Parts: sequence; structure tokens; C-alpha cells
Amino acid sequence: MAKAHTLGLFDNFDEAAQVIETLKSSSIDGFSIDDVVLKSPIEHQELAESLGPRPVYVQLYTLIGAVLGAALGFLFIASSQASFLLQYRGGKPVIPLPPNFVLTYEFFILCGVLMTVVGCFIAWKLPGNRSPLYNASVSEDKIGILVKAEPAAIQEVNAIFHRFHAAEVIGEQAA
Repeated sequence: MAKAHTLGLFDNFDEAAQVIETLKSSSIDGFSIDDVVLKSPIEHQELAESLGPRPVYVQLYTLIGAVLGAALGFLFIASSQASFLLQYRGGKPVIPLPPNFVLTYEFFILCGVLMTVVGCFIAWKLPGNRSPLYNASVSEDKIGILVKAEPAAIQEVNAIFHRFHAAEVIGEQAA
């Protein structure tokens, strides 16, 4: 079944914290605390901690990019040097390591940075659509709590929003 969205806007930080704690301790069918998103113009570390850890995969993209960059960089440099095997080297190694490490390091950094940028675009879902419910006051002075849940659970979530004096609740009739 498709999930519905509702957004509660709060003027007070403490009321938003109480709503998150109430939602976290509630046992509403069709609702998970993992589907709650906090929207605020500034970071509220206490609220983010109460929502629990959220997965971040950007570091994985950086690691993969750096490892691939080092491996491919060394492979490209060594293969270009090895393609001249028929030339007389005069006792020098075919693939000298010390000069190759400098260029391998450059590929390491380059691919790591590029994959980090790609990972950021993927993790942030850019370019993408705005949130299903958006209110410009979240960017100014309000704290928004966006909840995605089954349509039957939305009424109970909205009741919790109203119980803690939400300034505005958007998406109440979402189905």
C-alpha cells in the first residue's frame, strides 16, 4: 500500500523533541521511526540523536573511488611503460616504482574526490524532486517533522502533532 505524508510545524524546540519521543515510544501500526525526517534551518543534535543513527554511504563511495583510483592509476602507468618492452632500457627496470607512486597517488586522490562527489549526488538524491510536503517557514524559523506512514496511521500521527501544539499540520487528508 502507498504511504502518505504529513508535516508538523513547531515553533518550540521542546515541543518538537516531545513529539519525536512520543512517536518513538508509540506503537502505531503502519508507522516506523525510520520514516521520520527532521527539517530545520539549523542543526538540532539532540533531536537527531533521538531519531537514532541514520546510514551514511558517502564514505563508502570515497573508499571505493580511492582504491580503484590507486589500482587503475598504477595499471595505466605500468601498462604504458611496459608497452615499450622492445626498447633498450640500459639496465633500468621496465616499470620503475618510485616515479610511478607519485602518479598513482594523484590518481588515488582524483578518483577518491570524484567518487565522493558522485556519492554525494546519489546520497542526497540530486537532482531530485522536493519533499512531498514542503513549507518555506522550515527554512526560516520553524522546526518541521515529516512523517511517512500508512494512511491509517496518519490520523494518529496528526493527533500527536496537535497534542503538542503544532503551529501547522500539512497533509492531514493525504491518502
